[in-house]
Amino acid sequence: MSVLSDLVDALATGAVEVVDLTAPLSATTPTLQLPEEFGQTARFELEEISAYDDRGPAWYWNNFRTGEHTGTHFDAPRHWVTGRDGDDVASVPAGRLVAPAAVVDVADRVVDDPDFLLEVADLEAWQEEHGPLPAGGWLLVRTGWDARSHSQQDYLNADDAGPHTPGLSVDCARWVAEQSPVIGLGVETVGTDAGAAAGFDPMFPCHTLMHGAGKYGLTQLQNLARLPATGALVVAGPLRIETGSGSPARVLALVER
Repeated sequence: MSVLSDLVDALATGAVEVVDLTAPLSATTPTLQLPEEFGQTARFELEEISAYDDRGPAWYWNNFRTGEHTGTHFDAPRHWVTGRDGDDVASVPAGRLVAPAAVVDVADRVVDDPDFLLEVADLEAWQEEHGPLPAGGWLLVRTGWDARSHSQQDYLNADDAGPHTPGLSVDCARWVAEQSPVIGLGVETVGTDAGAAAGFDPMFPCHTLMHGAGKYGLTQLQNLARLPATGALVVAGPLRIETGSGSPARVLALVER
């Protein structure tokens, strides 16, 4: 049998499970909040066109408005100034939207430290146990933060000092961007950078370094707890928006059971 036939059979029998890593997209979906002097992303809005009524007796449909970086979404290199000459979301090669994943689980360390930063040493320890990060694949960091996605306040976790959410240290972001074989970083938080990253040097290092290296981001993921450390295959489906910096995406993982 062919490889694809084997996959179809595995999906039918449950030998391969499809895990949805996507948060539902609605008016209550948490959004990133920047300082007031900057432009703000739009919350998701749904506008009904017709619903089996005088406006359209046999059909239901809607218009929607939202930001490119609302909800579970894909960051293209052009999203950041360091990647301004890189791919827009429409130019990302289709082959890169299907890729293996490594899942680094630090949720137990985030429970008591919402400002937790992943370090290079953590990735080295993970590789000692599980083998090298997948070439051409994703680094997915599980922090347990998806449990907060029901609430804008809990999700951003901000006080007078700013937001407190986990992420990568500057050195770790640089290593992932410049030395690791992965094509991108996936997280459960509102963006790929830690909440305190505006004060790092460089500021927002995951955006600055990853996009400058032509790599991608996946944010606001859910259900990473259902994935193994290695062996999952991620399918990321952003809208193909010409000149777009990113897009809401349906992100799935195929997991062998």
